[in-house]
Amino acid sequence: MEKIRQPTHAGSWYTDNPTKLSSDLEEWLNATGLTKSPDVRGVIAPHAGYSYSGRAAAYAFANIDPTNISRIFLLGPSHHFYTPKCALSTATVYKTPIGNLPVDVEMIKEIRAMGKFGMMDLRVDEAEHSMEMHLPYLAKVFEGHNVKVVPILVGAVSPENEAMYGELLAKYVDDPKNFFSVSSDFCHWGSRFNYMHYDNTHGAIHKSIEALDKKGMDIIETGDPDAFKKYLLEFENTICGRHPISIFLHMLKHSSSKIKINFLRYEQSSQCQTMRDSSVSYASAAAKLET
Repeated sequence: MEKIRQPTHAGSWYTDNPTKLSSDLEEWLNATGLTKSPDVRGVIAPHAGYSYSGRAAAYAFANIDPTNISRIFLLGPSHHFYTPKCALSTATVYKTPIGNLPVDVEMIKEIRAMGKFGMMDLRVDEAEHSMEMHLPYLAKVFEGHNVKVVPILVGAVSPENEAMYGELLAKYVDDPKNFFSVSSDFCHWGSRFNYMHYDNTHGAIHKSIEALDKKGMDIIETGDPDAFKKYLLEFENTICGRHPISIFLHMLKHSSSKIKINFLRYEQSSQCQTMRDSSVSYASAAAKLET
């Protein structure tokens, strides 16, 4: 029986008008000027409302050559539902205003059989925006291609379990038909986020935030999950997708493919000048096979 995950954030976080959504995405993808590459095997992209991060996200999704890909693993953080595990979707279809993405139910079964993953019910699935905000871009880029999704909600996973999940999922990186869409925003700065790290040697607050984020991005580019863990412990940067990113780093580390992450875009929702201000940062990256 079909079990449909509705696009619950359409009409608020992004337009639910299919024509407008399709033309917005096309415009943003074209504006990047990037060339599609079959060597791009994954992305890290933001998940805020499209008026905030839609343009920045295009710098991740514009790299994708859909030709040989038949399966997309989605890794997104959990914002509302507490679990110390990774949880798999129980839906059979993920709906978007511009086309539906079927869930790879067989792959979900295979991963579930590993015995380490929980399941999330449809209510939890539909309340979460982190993976949904990637779906219209994926539906657009993979238009006309037969592709299935494997949604994995990443809970408050311990560093040990990040490594464990990374090792379990690493074998899927070696199959060139698989693609990975990792969902994360970067620094959430300001009193409303209880995070106000400021190093005035960088000048204005927004410059300090940028330096902090770029330090993290540089570490992610090295592919070293332990260095990323140290960075998070030292600066406590509010990167909401830190667990999905960490798992992805462990996956790449344990796979036999040589894949390198490169960040291509960095933006902030606003430029903080005073301690009363707040902002969220958005960074987009492509994970590319080194040939």
